[in-house]
Amino acid sequence: MVTLSSVVRPLASQFHRRLVRHAKSHRITPARRCNLAACSSKYVLSQMHPMWQGPLVVPGGDNQSPIDIVVRKSVFDSELKPLVTDYDPDTCQQIWNNGYSFLVEYNDTTDKSTLKGGPLQDTFRLCQFHFHWGESNVWGSEHTVDRRMFPAELHLVHWNSDKYSLFEEAVMEDNGLAVIGVFLKVGKRHEGLQKLVDALPAIRHEGSVVEFTRFDPACLLPTNTDDYWTYHGSLTTPPLTESVSWIIMKQHIEVSHDQLAVFRSLLFTSAKDDVQKSMVNNFRVQQPLCGRTVRSSFIPFLQEVSSVEGDKH
Repeated sequence: MVTLSSVVRPLASQFHRRLVRHAKSHRITPARRCNLAACSSKYVLSQMHPMWQGPLVVPGGDNQSPIDIVVRKSVFDSELKPLVTDYDPDTCQQIWNNGYSFLVEYNDTTDKSTLKGGPLQDTFRLCQFHFHWGESNVWGSEHTVDRRMFPAELHLVHWNSDKYSLFEEAVMEDNGLAVIGVFLKVGKRHEGLQKLVDALPAIRHEGSVVEFTRFDPACLLPTNTDDYWTYHGSLTTPPLTESVSWIIMKQHIEVSHDQLAVFRSLLFTSAKDDVQKSMVNNFRVQQPLCGRTVRSSFIPFLQEVSSVEGDKH
């Protein structure tokens, strides 16, 4: 999940890039196989990023991510508050192809773009957002709901600026990060996403960075942000630290097939590589819940019935 930039860029960006270099220098694989049929098939695993195709160097714990969210086993928590996002589009700086995904990076030196509320007690600064997606519309999301996969998943990464002074500190410590996860479903074109999609051809190859400004990530959130699941988990790329408060939106957003096709046109490889590899299946497989509780801000059964009834119309 988290990775970024060079010496002249903000310190958070430096740390992200160091994580990517670390990942590339160690061929790693998930500690546990995915329990989902499609995800654990030899075909899908063989098509995944080299990050997950060798011996696991980074040790995993009992609070690893992603997970399957079992709706009926989630626990309604009336204490969970609505999320409060306050994003300043002027803090948007650039897009970077890091060889695993593309990252839209934000200036996080002040509290200009923040996340509060929900399960959080502190203020968290937006650092970057990125996506995970599959080679087809059958799979691609990291989290699943009742074993249902989505074609892609958005992650908005924030760090705790009340407790820590730098992203590098927060990523290694308890209650350091908060990540909003949003599922993407193929449907109508997403107008807010199109500005980003139009910029992606410029970063087709690994290592490409282009200026990208005045993008409001709030346009990528679903209309209903009050209904979500939350649990304690980890980064989904090395160093896999268990410092993340995950907030997974119940409502998905729609994007068109053509918009996802542009994601899939990106490359894991640099322009100098002899063999070019499409950037697809850049997700980590499912991890066991290991006794953790997934809390919900809504009553699962009532919402489930309402959703089913709504699908009939």
